Amino acid sequence: MEVILLEKVTNLGNLGDKVKVKAGYGRNFLIPQKKAVSATAENLAKFEARRAELEQHAADSITQAQSRAEKLAALGGVSIAHNAGEEGRLFGSVTNSDVAEALTAAGINVAKREVMMPQGPVHVLGEFEVTIRLHTDVTQKIKVNVVAA
Repeated sequence: MEVILLEKVTNLGNLGDKVKVKAGYGRNFLIPQKKAVSATAENLAKFEARRAELEQHAADSITQAQSRAEKLAALGGVSIAHNAGEEGRLFGSVTNSDVAEALTAAGINVAKREVMMPQGPVHVLGEFEVTIRLHTDVTQKIKVNVVAA
């Protein structure tokens, strides 16, 4: 199945690219999420008519993500208090939703799907580096300090 991308999709292509994808991926994800349209002559003509509008929208979203990244960089990090045992192991874990809630409480709106924790949930006290993916092209690293409550 061939589709025309309406926005940048990670590991697939940029705005306006005509790419070949598996039928299920196109029908069940890209088209319903309005990330792509099927590559017909009619849709290609509609896309070319809307290209400037879509490029402006993409530029605006990148600008917005960069301003949020600057706010995160200015914040530097966040501290999360969690119940812990005597050896420094947590009762439970600190997950991406906990980090998102702490950042939102600090004044920067971050969704839990934007928080990337490459080592998985945190189970011990300490300072950890977490990546916040604000856009496909904009990421920001922050420090998360897990302390005993």
